[in-house]
Amino acid sequence: MTSSSFEQRLRDGRVTRRELLALGGGFAGLLAFGASPVAAWASRPLPRGGVRGAYPFTLGVASGDPIDTGVVLWTRLAPNPLLGGGMSDAPVTVRWEIATDDGFRRVVQRGDVVARSAMGHAVHVEVDGLEPARHYWYRFIAGGETSPIGRTRTAPRRGAVAADMSFAFTSCQNYQAGYYSAHRHLAQEAVDLVVHLGDYIYEGGVGAKQPRQHNGPEITTLEDYRNRYALYKSDPDLQAAHAAAPWVVTWDDHEVDNNYAGDHEEHGAPRDAFLIRRAAAYQAFYEHMPLRRAAMPVGPSLQLYRRLSFGSLVQLDVLDTRQHRTPQPCNDGFVLRCDGAMDPGATLLGAAQERWLLDGLTAGTSTWNVMANQVPFVPATRRVAPDAREWNGTGTPALSMDKWDGYAVQRQRVHAHLRDHRVANPIIITGDVHVSWVADVPERLDDLSSRPIGTEFVGTSISSGGNGAASTPVGDGMLADNAHLHFFNGQRGYARCRVTPTSFTTEYRVVPYVDRADAPIATAAAFTVEAGRPGVHRA
Repeated sequence: MTSSSFEQRLRDGRVTRRELLALGGGFAGLLAFGASPVAAWASRPLPRGGVRGAYPFTLGVASGDPIDTGVVLWTRLAPNPLLGGGMSDAPVTVRWEIATDDGFRRVVQRGDVVARSAMGHAVHVEVDGLEPARHYWYRFIAGGETSPIGRTRTAPRRGAVAADMSFAFTSCQNYQAGYYSAHRHLAQEAVDLVVHLGDYIYEGGVGAKQPRQHNGPEITTLEDYRNRYALYKSDPDLQAAHAAAPWVVTWDDHEVDNNYAGDHEEHGAPRDAFLIRRAAAYQAFYEHMPLRRAAMPVGPSLQLYRRLSFGSLVQLDVLDTRQHRTPQPCNDGFVLRCDGAMDPGATLLGAAQERWLLDGLTAGTSTWNVMANQVPFVPATRRVAPDAREWNGTGTPALSMDKWDGYAVQRQRVHAHLRDHRVANPIIITGDVHVSWVADVPERLDDLSSRPIGTEFVGTSISSGGNGAASTPVGDGMLADNAHLHFFNGQRGYARCRVTPTSFTTEYRVVPYVDRADAPIATAAAFTVEAGRPGVHRA
């Protein structure tokens, strides 16, 4: 069965159990955790209102934002996912269950939650009262149908000494650019957590000569955004990765519009019109992510930056560098830095988030302080041709104004805080740029060869950018021009991290191509930071 025929059947609401199972890959990952086979799509009406006679759990299940006593469980009822979901306006009661075994012989909690049309019939359950540092399995039941089974894990007890922790981080999964082979492999990794750093969806229209295609033109309305999330979340490999471990999510730009900044649209649309679009995008993001009620959007605003703790081992500060930023100085391409980049009022974080971040870093007591960050933090010049918006490995060394390089004064404040307060073992994990690199955070930003005070691990895309290459002219140029860079790779994939009280190791897991669905996985390189000794070395 081809991917296009599967997608057409999803559009028509005609996918069968046999077809879902025949896809293998991602759903095989679900079955590995003891999931029941996806139920047959029924032709009969369901006994409770709202579901129009079809299997409602087409978008899978997910969990997220684990604490030591609980986790968020997510699903969305969508029997016809690509056409608005296929639900009536009636509320639907959904039963949830969480157990200590994948056969649900030891159910520890269950309850009912109401899925309402105003929120796209999405379900967010905040489970509490669980045991720390333990795996659980969960599922949903609605109208006689049962969802696939997901596996989740609670965090270690707050403040407790944890022996180790494993997590992966990823970003940038343009559906059109390629298949989610990396997610298929990620679903098989033994990680406690997945951190998604943004660009979960892309807002653009149908692209020519792509391995897959979007389901319509550029999205602007709530229904558009819902249908685009449904397209992405219908992918079985992405569903499997969600079902394998809890996720912590943030966004970058494409969840709304390319390179938007706060209330400023890329091409200068009127502010009021853009805020209406942003409100629709933020609501759809919340509806499709395993987020807590505290993140429920209010108009065009959503509280996304937050802090999670994993015993005494890791403090994870999740940043939002889009909602609160000011417009990019010097335009938003790769240019020589202009005076605007030195404006003290230019901000990626906004004043409130900056205070929250710095105060939390000062007060933190964890061994490792990890910042989940969208765009590259450490200065890194890239060579671009004259007037080019993209970097090509030749020409003049330039900086990207859409990254922290464009907001130099705020970056200097954050950097000075890390240095002057001697924040313990700072690690920055970053997405956005569709390539991987490793950089020391130097003691002096005007001297990139100065001694390191931390490390930034930049991770590549799941699919965005299409097939990549391990070595590129851009990468060769960056390594030559930037003394603090230790690694560059242009392939697709994700990063897998193992954290102990004495070390932080990041492995770059890469796939050689994304234009076919069967790509294998390999480790391109691994780097370790030793606690109390800033700077990386090859693992």
